[in-house]
Amino acid sequence: MSVDGFVMRTPDGTITVPPAAMQRLVVAAAESVDGARVRRPRRSLALSVTRDRTEVSLELVAREGAVLPELAAAVQERVASALTAATGLRVARVDVAVEEID
Repeated sequence: MSVDGFVMRTPDGTITVPPAAMQRLVVAAAESVDGARVRRPRRSLALSVTRDRTEVSLELVAREGAVLPELAAAVQERVASALTAATGLRVARVDVAVEEID
């Protein structure tokens, strides 16, 4: 797992979002999609945050019977929306791999 924290500098000081909080935010957003579960979050989640670009890569376990492209697209949307809403970061990409069906 590769997770970088996020630090934003403002005129009043700095705002720091540690790696664990960023990871929990991504996992919660992904798992809010019905039928999706992040596979081993500590190993199957990569999050890269730079000043103007955020990239996420994660592996999912999908519930049996789920339409996989629709599930993956919904996870992409939820993760990007959650990161943008919580941090103001611009999410450049969210790569999703469905690794298991449960």
